[in-house]
Amino acid sequence: MKFRKQFSEDRGEGERRVPPRGALGSGDAVADPEVEQALRSFRSSVHAWSDAVYQHPARVEVAPRRMAWRLAAVWALGSVLVAGGVGGGLLEHQHRQDQARIAAVREAVHQRQLQEERAREAEQELAQVDSDVSRQVPNALEPLAQLMTSNQGQ
Repeated sequence: MKFRKQFSEDRGEGERRVPPRGALGSGDAVADPEVEQALRSFRSSVHAWSDAVYQHPARVEVAPRRMAWRLAAVWALGSVLVAGGVGGGLLEHQHRQDQARIAAVREAVHQRQLQEERAREAEQELAQVDSDVSRQVPNALEPLAQLMTSNQGQ
């Protein structure tokens, strides 16, 4: 806090700044004009940078507690979303398994009904063939059988 107070009171450094001509001392003169120009440029850039830094508004930091709560809330929300997604996926998987089981049972019942129907048809065909092929009486006794049927009808 002292640092900010000190620089807010005297931003321009006023009296402490060295005048541009007496850079190397009060009586010293720079022999090379290029070096003198480079030193002036460097000095002015340093002063411009320091003025810009001290006049820049202070940065405000976010309190760590708020950040911790936000982080915890993000993790909690993320966990809820992941749990919901996984739970929904498991329910969907279980539903598909149940539907597959029901379809398998229906197919098995259908197959069993088809087999029973085929067995009945086969029995009827065999009975038809048996009745067509078999005779109740031999050929020699057929006139006698006809007489017996006519007597029973009277």
